[in-house]
Amino acid sequence: MVEPVQNQIIKILPTAEELYSRLILVVGESGSGKTAVLSDIAKESDTQVINLNLILSERLLELTAKQRILRLPKIISALINDVGPLVILDNNEILFDEGLKQDPLKLLQGLSRNRTIVASWNGKYEKNKLIYAEPDHPEYRTYDAEDTIIIGMDGTSTIDIE
Repeated sequence: MVEPVQNQIIKILPTAEELYSRLILVVGESGSGKTAVLSDIAKESDTQVINLNLILSERLLELTAKQRILRLPKIISALINDVGPLVILDNNEILFDEGLKQDPLKLLQGLSRNRTIVASWNGKYEKNKLIYAEPDHPEYRTYDAEDTIIIGMDGTSTIDIE
C-alpha cells in the first residue's frame, strides 16, 4: 500500500534540510489534491500555505513590465523571509508567465538554499523529466530535476523515504 503523500513529505523534511537545495516539489495535474496535501503539511508543521498567484498578482500590479521582471525574485524572497524555516508555496503558475521572463525551477531552487521549501508543481514527472504544461502550450517547460526532491501525487518519489 502506498503511504499518503503528506506523510512521505513529513518524513523527508529532515533529509531535505541537509541538502544544498532544500526544495521539495509536490507534482501532479490540476485537481490531483496538491493543495489539500500542502494544507495538511502546513497544519502539522504549524506554518501557512502561501498562495503565490494571489500575492504576486497584487504586488506586481502597479509595476511596469520591466520592473516586474527585475523585482519578482526579491518580492518572493522578502515574502518567505517572514515565514520561518519551512515555507509552503501553492498556486505558483504565475512564475511561468512568459512576460515575467523567469526560470521557475531555478528561482525556487535559489530560494531554497537557506530554508526548506515545499511547493506545488502543476504538471508531471516522467522519464526523469519534470514537465510543466503540454508541448504546444506557450508556457511549456521541461527540466532535468537535479538538486530537487520530487514527490508525485501518485506516491512516487525521487528519493528513498525510510
